[in-house]
Amino acid sequence: MKESGSKGAHVKPLPTPDADTEAYWRGLKEGRLLLQHCLDCGHIQFYQQAICRQCAGECLEHRAASGLGTIHSYSVVHRAPGPAFRSETPYAVLLVELEEGPRMISRLVGADVADVEFDMPVQLVCEQISDDIFLPCFRPA
Repeated sequence: MKESGSKGAHVKPLPTPDADTEAYWRGLKEGRLLLQHCLDCGHIQFYQQAICRQCAGECLEHRAASGLGTIHSYSVVHRAPGPAFRSETPYAVLLVELEEGPRMISRLVGADVADVEFDMPVQLVCEQISDDIFLPCFRPA
């Protein structure tokens, strides 16, 4: 167990790619947001899984998304959830409706949180966190 105020509390947690998400993380590293397309029913899904959430089919194909979307909902965080996030407040957590249909949670970059609006057009930005991890963020389009 880590002590309160330990060095670990000042480090942001990183995602851990697995067999289902490996292609997704590789795509972000290449600057592309990959969505899964079901070849059985046509459903487009985000977050990556081994089967289609619509028909339970296993014939899924990764295709690059346009990177465009609109803000469906958002929340501005003024109180950091931990020491590692303190220097970034305030920041906006977004629910982005992608042009292809799925919605994903992300955060706003390249704009003041006071400028965020519902239905605001946004564009994907792949933000490098480490040598191997890039996170999908969005900026105003």
